[in-house]
Amino acid sequence: MAAPQPQSSSFRVYTRWRPPIGNESSLSEMECRVEQHGTNHSISLASQSNSKRPRTWKSGPSFARVFPADAVNADIFEGVVAPTLPRVMNGATCKFFAYGHSGSGKTHTIIGYNYEDDQHLGLYLSSARNLFRAIAEIKNGLEPSQADDDLDKEALGIAVRLYEVRGKYAYDLFNNGTECHVRQGYDGRTYIRGQTEMLEGGKVRVRPIVAIPCWSYDELRRVVLDGVEKRKNGSSTVHDESSRTHAFLELEIITKALLEARDAVIERESELVPVGKRATDIYLEEHKRTLIRTPEGMLIPDPNVPLNQERIDAAEVEKRECEARVKEAEDAVADYLKGRRQPCLGGKFVFVDLAGSEYFDQGAGISGGTTKQTSQERQQGRQINTDLFALKEVIRARASNQARLPFRSSPLTMVLRDYFLATDDEESAMILTVSPCESQIAATMNTLKYGNLVGDAGGSTKN
Repeated sequence: MAAPQPQSSSFRVYTRWRPPIGNESSLSEMECRVEQHGTNHSISLASQSNSKRPRTWKSGPSFARVFPADAVNADIFEGVVAPTLPRVMNGATCKFFAYGHSGSGKTHTIIGYNYEDDQHLGLYLSSARNLFRAIAEIKNGLEPSQADDDLDKEALGIAVRLYEVRGKYAYDLFNNGTECHVRQGYDGRTYIRGQTEMLEGGKVRVRPIVAIPCWSYDELRRVVLDGVEKRKNGSSTVHDESSRTHAFLELEIITKALLEARDAVIERESELVPVGKRATDIYLEEHKRTLIRTPEGMLIPDPNVPLNQERIDAAEVEKRECEARVKEAEDAVADYLKGRRQPCLGGKFVFVDLAGSEYFDQGAGISGGTTKQTSQERQQGRQINTDLFALKEVIRARASNQARLPFRSSPLTMVLRDYFLATDDEESAMILTVSPCESQIAATMNTLKYGNLVGDAGGSTKN
């Protein structure tokens, strides 16, 4: 029986308006009014681009905060991410993802484009820098003997993971873009596994997403920027350098000892695969050997050929021994985290830069011109829309308190499952990025409507 499913928790939603860019400064802007209701805010939109049928819309008090167009990335970090830093330093996982149409500023918010200016540093690198500062404070507070011990296996660092989801698969950008499978486990959780590697002695290893340990902010920045360069970009209906995948960026506080314990699990699993296959093969061989076919074509036991149960039992014993070693390695990881010397160990930030939707006026770019797309880029755009439609269906189902949420509709929503079903040790937030231009009011309104659903849905819903 599958493990009980976690309950859906409240989900904070923020809105970030971007300023006009390119030739947009000469275009008309929609009217936007923000009202405060206790700790939350509502948004009212109005467009007069068509005087006969003006478009208006008003949200509920669904938004934790609305950032104006002159807000910089440092403001977003201080208002959205910084308040969660103490939770991560206590071992929790905090997740943030940017949602909006193409050209609305998602990549600028999550990753950034200016890596030298602190005011414009993306949330991911700002978070990494602040984590290293917090780790340095921990080290400075240790006794000299403890600090010496921490120079080796117990020294705190940050492991970075970077992968993208495109179509049916995930791609590990720290492992040459290796295609990875997105699967749901027996416990209902989503797992991302790389391709199978055949090793000596019949061992079979399936690597998870690569985690690169970094021991300084400068080292981490070099690693991340190298990985970001490998992300899939192309022309969209909005601009020529649009993200064509959904990027997932993770920061986890680790030690060498924790990474070694996890590697031991992978090694034990690789030993189990050929042993388990051999046990299955022996079982089938022995049962097949004892069967004969009747004149009518039926298979029945041959009374003259006894089943070699000892051979089957010996193979099963070997399999159980391997399974016990896997369990022992898994327990070692759990025990290490449970008895951690520092409460921050295992704390994690996760950031998601979703690809932009392209359902609005095809060909109307941010500068009022038209971008040219190849047939492959148009197909990518259709796949992105399919992924985001599946995400919207999850949002709708969550808002209406449906008994089950359709996470299995696409690999993207399977990966995002845990973002919507945060536990007590986790926290999730959505950052909506929107444009002020009247020409993009349909896209902006659509983004805000779904964010309004997420912010309103706060009840408890089972997966």
